Amino acid sequence: MGNIDKRNRLEDEVFTYRISKNNTIFIDWYGKQVKIIKGKEAEKLLSKITQAENEKEIQLLLAKVTGNFKRGNEKK
Repeated sequence: MGNIDKRNRLEDEVFTYRISKNNTIFIDWYGKQVKIIKGKEAEKLLSKITQAENEKEIQLLLAKVTGNFKRGNEKK
């Protein structure tokens, strides 16, 4: 994972997630909801999150799942 996060942005823990009763995952970026994941995709992500060794790996998983959602006009 050395070359993936060259600017160390994932160390700030910018992504958070919440899991509902029916295993729907809500992903937030700086407190704003950016993605909702349901069904089999949510199950796969949950298994990867439980297997992650540290918080940086979880941040990387969440960043990959959200994809390219930023367009340059977001406010923090």
